[in-house]
Amino acid sequence: MTGEVRPEGSGDIERVQQYKQLVLEYEALDEEIDTLLAQHGGATEKMPDEAYQRYRELANHRDYVYNQMKRLEREIFPDDEMG
Repeated sequence: MTGEVRPEGSGDIERVQQYKQLVLEYEALDEEIDTLLAQHGGATEKMPDEAYQRYRELANHRDYVYNQMKRLEREIFPDDEMG
C-alpha cells in the first residue's frame, strides 16, 4: 500500500491488464513448446537432453503463468463458481 488515492475500480482495470499480459505470455510459451515438440517428432522421448531440459523449463514456466491467470480470474470474478 502506497497510500495513493485511486479511482473506484482502477484495481480491476490493472488486474484485467495484468491478466491480458499473462494470457499473451502463456500463448507464447505454449507456441514455443509446440515448436520444440514438432522439431523432435512430437514426443519428449525423442528429444536430446538439452532440448528436454528446455522443454521442462518452458512447461514449468507455462504452468506458473497459468496458475497466475487462474488467481487473477478469482480476484476479478470472485462470485463466479467454477464447477
